[in-house]
Amino acid sequence: MNQLIPTLQDPPGARAAPDRPPRVALVSAGWHRDIVASGIAAMRAELEHSAIPPERVRHLEVPGAFEIPLHALRLARSGEVDAIIACALVVNGGIYRHEFVAAAVIDGLMRVQLDTDVPVFSAVLTPRDFHEHAEHQRFFREHFVTKGTEAARACVQTLASLRSIARMG
Repeated sequence: MNQLIPTLQDPPGARAAPDRPPRVALVSAGWHRDIVASGIAAMRAELEHSAIPPERVRHLEVPGAFEIPLHALRLARSGEVDAIIACALVVNGGIYRHEFVAAAVIDGLMRVQLDTDVPVFSAVLTPRDFHEHAEHQRFFREHFVTKGTEAARACVQTLASLRSIARMG
């Protein structure tokens, strides 16, 4: 599950044909894997519910949130995916840098999207307060289900609207 799995349904480097479901990459951070995994599972479920079969969805786990934009850029440039969804939990670990990391990740993801014309979505969350106890872990696992579902829905809706714009031109 942590590696990109090649699909044979479209030629390498080609965008998904309009009559085929899009190819979506999920890129997640390994930090707080147990919490982030609930977001990835929700994304997969929502994409499948939206008629994107599992073989059209790839998952890549990277060490942390800071590594997500570079991997998203490489995926976008590869031509192998039609959209990318990022998922991570960036927490205050006692030294004031979590806000800088989160801002850098979000800015990087926006840059990838604008530079490559591949839509990128974010479920990279930065809670104000997070503590390693059962109540917060449960809350954020559930919250990631909500945010993962929302990100996948936004992905499906955006891909549909972009396809409609392409048909206009």
